[in-house]
Amino acid sequence: MQLTHYTTNFNKRSFPIILVCDNVANAPNIGSLFRMADAFGIEKLVLCGANMSIGRKITKTSRATEKVVDYEICESATEVVAGFKAQNYQIIALEITSTSKPIHTLKFSAEKPIVLVIGDENFGVSEAILNNSEVVMHIDMFGQNSSMNVVQATNIALYEITKQLV
Repeated sequence: MQLTHYTTNFNKRSFPIILVCDNVANAPNIGSLFRMADAFGIEKLVLCGANMSIGRKITKTSRATEKVVDYEICESATEVVAGFKAQNYQIIALEITSTSKPIHTLKFSAEKPIVLVIGDENFGVSEAILNNSEVVMHIDMFGQNSSMNVVQATNIALYEITKQLV
């Protein structure tokens, strides 16, 4: 028998992970990130960028998870990341670079809380944040395309990180 939202019995968990969105601007993507933040039990979602607000297009995709996920809206992702780094968070950027490490080769630990930084749909994580990250990781891809949608990549990253923290 297929279970519904009301009949599943997953154990509620919370993980010491803050997801910082560096200028992710597409409303359906942001709505989906709220759903993922809820699904993976992350501590907080921080949306960074100019003129960021939670509108109807976001709430339609989020399916009301914006009401249960702790979130904050800030202008500068660079300042937000620097603030978390000063509080001893481990800064991990999800981006393909010449020195990024494949996510499947990394070991994640709850000893130090994690800030996972994801970048905007066109330009990725900013150079300033990449330079301020302890780890830059990517997801190996085997097709012709060199990148995937920011939400899909974030799903994979959060799955791998939380799987190791359980």
